[in-house]
Amino acid sequence: MPGEAPVEQPHLLVVDDDARLRGLLQRYLAEQGFRISVAGDAAAARQALAAMAFDLLVLDVMMPGESGLELVASLREGGNAVPVLMLTARGEPDDRVAGLEAGVDDYLAKPFDPRELALRIRTVLRRATPPAAAQAILPVQLGGSWFDPERSELRTPEGIVRLTGGEASLLTALARRPGEVLSREEIAAALGTPDAGERAVDVQVTRLRRKIEPDPREPRFLHTVRHRGYVLRPGP
Repeated sequence: MPGEAPVEQPHLLVVDDDARLRGLLQRYLAEQGFRISVAGDAAAARQALAAMAFDLLVLDVMMPGESGLELVASLREGGNAVPVLMLTARGEPDDRVAGLEAGVDDYLAKPFDPRELALRIRTVLRRATPPAAAQAILPVQLGGSWFDPERSELRTPEGIVRLTGGEASLLTALARRPGEVLSREEIAAALGTPDAGERAVDVQVTRLRRKIEPDPREPRFLHTVRHRGYVLRPGP
């Protein structure tokens, strides 16, 4: 309609050392409505990330030189929370958990259906940008910090702590129902990864505790309820 601003296409960075696959993904994802940049290895990806902002990375795990997992871990340590969907030839649970521990938001094992890749990309993007029409959730206090679910923002006395898409989705799901135990199955569904398994949920909880707890070994806010799941108990 006249006067409406055009919807900006999400900008993705596809990082894979396989030139043929890289080209196929570039063409297919462009047809799906995404803006695409490509990189052949982690070094080229770093140059692209330094030059512009991306909405999501599609990243191969096995590359010459710096691996995809090493790149993600380095980005997270540097405070870069850009969503990452990892492509991996390994489908074993331990490999998936290693990705989540590094800060990956989702993973897809090769070979894969391009339609599933596009679907997972949209799911991760939705998690990273909650709909404006969603029911408002009030900020929750976690000691001297505050989490604003509307902005997916954790504010501490030292400043804003960057959360990955998975961490923000987990904390938002718990903040929606403070004091109520959520099963691992409910949490996995809220994260958009219902098939991820219990251990993957535990990994995300461990990562989140490092950012919200004064002592992650003795949680004050995010508690484990044995045989049931997890509960968030906000407070000063």
